[in-house]
Amino acid sequence: MSEAVIPAALSDDAADPAVEPLPLTGERTVPGIAEENYWFRRHEIVYARLLERCAGKTVLEAGSGEGYGADMIAGVAAKVIGLDYDTGAVEHVRARYPRVEMIQGNLADLPLEDASVDVVVNFQVIEHLWDQGQFLRECLRVLRPGGELLISTPNRITFSPGRDTPLNPFHTRELNAAELTELLVQAGFEVRVMTGVHHGPSLKELDAKHGGSFIDAQIERALAGEPWPAELTADVAGVTIDDFAIFPEDIDGSLDLLAIAVKPA
Repeated sequence: MSEAVIPAALSDDAADPAVEPLPLTGERTVPGIAEENYWFRRHEIVYARLLERCAGKTVLEAGSGEGYGADMIAGVAAKVIGLDYDTGAVEHVRARYPRVEMIQGNLADLPLEDASVDVVVNFQVIEHLWDQGQFLRECLRVLRPGGELLISTPNRITFSPGRDTPLNPFHTRELNAAELTELLVQAGFEVRVMTGVHHGPSLKELDAKHGGSFIDAQIERALAGEPWPAELTADVAGVTIDDFAIFPEDIDGSLDLLAIAVKPA
């Protein structure tokens, strides 16, 4: 599990600017909202750092949400298939990101042929699913031998600390690193990388500036339902992917888990 995670540059933006992003509901992150920028960049870094693993490949993004990530992948992949269960998301991606081949379907019953893709991308989705094992078995089925599953999910230990149920009402089951590894192995995968997303130095400074937790400061303002202080808004809007770091040390202290799993040849 020590294979390196390869950095990659962002792809060119080929989105149709005339199509507005999906509304922010709390179920998915979207680009272009100042107060949401921390969460958007925290998701975006995983796409950016794993983008080269999709180069020249046929890629399925299972649970493509707003579609910005599938569009990033389309900048390097031979073909990108986006899949989502939500009708509004499917229509949005088709309109805003035309280079993504978008289909609607159930993640527990992927509408693809056996061994038909080289890579499955599943970022910040598995925690929303009721039957996580069935979904992973479907990923294994549609991957070609030697194909990769790239998967990220909030780390249960830090995302919902001390809780029996997830903090986010849209999550069904959150995982720690050991639990995610167990699910992947049980589905038939070989886990090559298990690493985590962490705050880098600048975000640690913002943690200290905002009472010990930059995340809690944002959540408190969101729950209050009041306008954000200008300074907090500016700090959130200024976050970039370079403010985060990905490394395997202190995996239980990571913000999000990131795994690379392989279908045996």
